[in-house]
Amino acid sequence: MLLELDFSDAIPVYRQIRNQIVRAIAEGGLAPGERLPTVRALASECGINVMTASKAYQLLKQEGHVRGDRRGGTFVAEPDAGSGPSPGAVEELRLQLDELVAGGMPREEVLALCGRLLDGVPSRRERGLR
Repeated sequence: MLLELDFSDAIPVYRQIRNQIVRAIAEGGLAPGERLPTVRALASECGINVMTASKAYQLLKQEGHVRGDRRGGTFVAEPDAGSGPSPGAVEELRLQLDELVAGGMPREEVLALCGRLLDGVPSRRERGLR
């Protein structure tokens, strides 16, 4: 797994890992059921502490993006079509949208930006999911 981490970024490394894995899932780079590297292998590959890699995986598990345990490994979770977005994800999106509007971006531009960003994300059907 190739991750690009910026150790000088204000975003914590564990969060950068989480964000890049979520993006890879959304864009189809990681498929449901695909096995992720072990925590130790990820830490070694990225040159980070094992606890940092573990924290990223724990967050991904809490959010439902991955599943697994110490013995069986960590796998990309099957999407749950009926569950909808988590309340935390909706609140985070709301805050991001509020920041754009508070920064002076008109509503129409916010919507256009969202459309452009979503154009780069394949639909569930395009990824072969139900």
